[in-house]
Amino acid sequence: MSDALGRARRLLERAERVLFITGAGLSADSGLPTYRGLGGLYNGLTDEGIPIEAALSGSMLRQRPELCWRYLAQLGQACAAAEPNAGHRAIATFGRREPASWVLTQNIDGFHRQAGFPAERLIEIHGQLEPLACMVCAQVAADAQACLQGPLPPRCAECGGVLRPPVVLFEEALPSAELQRLHGALDQGFDLVIAVGTTAAFAYIQEPVGRTLAAGGDLIEINPDRSALSGLATVQVRKRAVDVLPRLLSHTDG
Repeated sequence: MSDALGRARRLLERAERVLFITGAGLSADSGLPTYRGLGGLYNGLTDEGIPIEAALSGSMLRQRPELCWRYLAQLGQACAAAEPNAGHRAIATFGRREPASWVLTQNIDGFHRQAGFPAERLIEIHGQLEPLACMVCAQVAADAQACLQGPLPPRCAECGGVLRPPVVLFEEALPSAELQRLHGALDQGFDLVIAVGTTAAFAYIQEPVGRTLAAGGDLIEINPDRSALSGLATVQVRKRAVDVLPRLLSHTDG
């Protein structure tokens, strides 16, 4: 075990309440390319010559749903073709074993849920790609993946309205229910935050870290690259999450 991993293990062993904050870097080892905004696939301009942030925005979904859905469908298909990796599974096993552990994820791939992390302690702050529901009548589509194989945008079988996933698009507000759950968990306090594969560019990532450190807790950062959190970390493990988490979170030194 490396020195950094050993120090991280000692912090983990004495912590009672642990918050995992996970970003696109965790799912990169499932085959999903990292992207700071929506957890995968895009950088720069689309084929239409517009920023991907504009294509995947709430206003684009309303004004030109066929264009927005071109890229939503690619995201959905990429996530459906991948699966949780050893890092997701290690966090899920830890979460089932430790009832005071939580996950706050920026990712929309649903891999924490698929791996079995307890849903009542999982905060998917950017939402998910399924299920699809009608923007007009709220009818839920039975098979999201089947909808992605047909004409885009997919439409409601009941009223013909455009379907959309429960995901936070650019320009849209974070879900109030998830923010309330996050603040409720933060009010109970955490002894340790483990940040995995996130650039930490958002206030809702920085706030849990800041509150935990201010209360005397610690921060472990697992990321091959430096981020906005690197200067605050008690311990930095500069390796891929899939190589670190199974060893860090197991009962043995492995």
